[in-house]
Amino acid sequence: MKFGSHSYIFSERWSDNSLPVLDTARELGLDCFEIGVGDDVVFSAGRTGKLARELGLELIISPGGLWPLECDLSSENPDERSAGLAWHKKQVDLASELGASAYSGSIYGHTGVVKRRPPLDEEYDHIAAGLHELAEYARPRGVSVVLEAMSHFRTHLVNNPGQMMRLLALADHPNLFALLDTYHMVVEVRDYAQAVQTMSSRLWGLHACENDRGVPGGGIVPWEKLFAGLHAVGFDGYVIMEAYNSSIPDFAFQRAMFHNVCADGSAFVRQGLAFLKAGLLNP
Repeated sequence: MKFGSHSYIFSERWSDNSLPVLDTARELGLDCFEIGVGDDVVFSAGRTGKLARELGLELIISPGGLWPLECDLSSENPDERSAGLAWHKKQVDLASELGASAYSGSIYGHTGVVKRRPPLDEEYDHIAAGLHELAEYARPRGVSVVLEAMSHFRTHLVNNPGQMMRLLALADHPNLFALLDTYHMVVEVRDYAQAVQTMSSRLWGLHACENDRGVPGGGIVPWEKLFAGLHAVGFDGYVIMEAYNSSIPDFAFQRAMFHNVCADGSAFVRQGLAFLKAGLLNP
């Protein structure tokens, strides 16, 4: 099992000036590190990748910065679907240059686009075709494509494990995987252990935080049931803490996190890592 954190716990936007964060992550005992990327996130992939390799820190990337709305694999407009595929392939290329092992996120649509209706069969068909091609493109580059289900406040396309598994079956590619997020699950899933069971055959990893985006433990996330479910399926994947540093002016608010639950990134990781390891490494 590999434990990590998202860059947003420490930094608003990754840059060459963020490199010391990788040293901090390793000193905190992390095995992997997820970096939010986008068109407005500019840094030297060579420098970040080199330092991560020297530290023995595995990298993952995910969309988090500027992502043009017209780049959408689910769009009814074929030009926008093509633009979406091209944009995601560019991120896969960045992942490959970094030496990152995975490209992860709600890349089946566009985060924040919510249509007040159920997903259409045509949308899933469009998405599946794009994801299959993206996964095939990523495979020889050593990059896994990992899909994250999100709440209905962030997308109408994939909110629960059943929808995720349906989409993965339609896309039908061995380089496609799934990620569960404990924050998004709060409003979508009643039985966390069953969610793990449903996705177990394709479960790559977990985004771990509380219902308020705070440090894992102490909120309403049913951690004991989640841990039991993960133990039951022999989970040995990635566990990545995710939040937004609330000491950076306006950053957390811009990301719709209105609680001061991550004022100190190192303290967040230290406390969260102890809690997660206690629950996951001691069945």
